[in-house]
This record gives sequence, structure tokens and C-alpha cells, in this order.
Amino acid sequence: KPTWLEKDERLGDKSFVFQQPTKAIRKPPDEKVIKEEGVCEISTTPSGVSRLRYYPHFLDQKEADWIFDQLEAEIPWRQRKGVDREGVEYLQPRLTAWYGEHPYSYSRLTHEANLQWHPTVAMLRDHITRACCFTFNSVLCNLYRNDKDSIAWHSDNEYSLRKNPVIASLTLGAVRTFELRKNPPPEENGDYTYTQRVKIPLDHGSLLIMEGATQEDWQHRVPKEYHDREARINLTFRTIYPDKET
Repeated sequence: KPTWLEKDERLGDKSFVFQQPTKAIRKPPDEKVIKEEGVCEISTTPSGVSRLRYYPHFLDQKEADWIFDQLEAEIPWRQRKGVDREGVEYLQPRLTAWYGEHPYSYSRLTHEANLQWHPTVAMLRDHITRACCFTFNSVLCNLYRNDKDSIAWHSDNEYSLRKNPVIASLTLGAVRTFELRKNPPPEENGDYTYTQRVKIPLDHGSLLIMEGATQEDWQHRVPKEYHDREARINLTFRTIYPDKET
């Protein structure tokens, strides 16, 4: 008789009994990926409806190529310092520039008012206004030089934007993934594990508009990549209000 058929004396008369877990097994919700043109309402809460409008071919390919080359060469790009929650300074992993009639502050960094709009950026602002019926008085320009440049999780919810701002994000250059995650309810204690998530591969010449409660109920980011990426320019048009209304 093979020894492996013999009863293992170490087990004695013990038997194994399956016990149901005391807590329900939770799975994160499936991630939503948006690639096609259209309007998507990603959530509805007491804050309101969070809505995305995506136009993957907002600009013609050749037009987008020409604009990218011009803006990369002519916008006065700078790498600025931010300050984290612990008060430690760091170099932002991207280059930026600002055009607008009011200053704009975030991450303890302030862009001073700059009325000297690059003519092509002003042309794009007016083109978006005509096409989408939203008006803007400012734009934050971002240059992601390669796959190592990024922007961390955040919301555009500064007081100067007021409630439910409309943000129009125009992409030129390399495709980068834009991610959103819904803010968790209070009982999750800041844990984003089980929140809704959305991904959008933003194409060259595409336009993404965030509106409604998106900035109140969601965060977004552009993460680092793990393979080579060429440069990408992102123009985020918005309306800034003065700190003190008169």
C-alpha cells in the first residue's frame, strides 16, 4: 500500500470545514474607458450631474500639427516650483504658462495675470467658444516633455473658479491617458479603492470638456508612462473670477 494513501497521523481526526467570510467580498467597479465622441454623464449626486464631452477630432490633423510646432517653440514655458501638503517645495514635472486677466493660484503657486495672449492660443479659445458655446477668460498651458512628465490627482476646485466650473482641455501632440476617480463617501475615510474610475486616451487634436459637478465630485490626473512618449501640449481653458467681487 503506497504511503501517500495512508492516513497522515499528524492530522489525527481533524476535518476541515469551510466557513463563509463574515464580511461581503467587495470588488472595485469596472473601469469605464471613453474613446468615441459624445456626451457622458459619469455620476449624479446631491452636488449635481458630472458631465464629460469628448471630441476626439476637434482639430484637423494637419492643423493640429502646425499649431503644436508653433506653440512648443513660442510659448514662454517655465518649470515652476510647487509646495506639497507638508510645506516642501518641489519642481513640477511639466512646464507651464498662463494667459488670463486675473491671477490664478493652486498648490501654493500663483500665476500672475497675463493679458499678452499668444495669438494662436486666443484663436483656439474663440474657436472652442463658437463650437461649444462656453466662454473663457484664461488658459493654463502645460507641456509634458516626455513620458516622465505628469500631473498628480487633483480637482480644479479653487474658489477663483467658483462652483461647477467648465474646463475645456485641448490636447496637441502625443497621446496620454487622462484618468478620473470619484471622491469616496465619508464612511470610506479617504479610501479610493472602490470608487468609480474613468480613462480617456486623449488624442492629438482632441477636446475634452468637464462640466457640472465634475470638479466637486471627481479628481483627475495624467500619470507617468512606462514606455516612451513624445511631447504633449495641453491647453486648459477656464473662467477665473477676481478674489473679491465688487
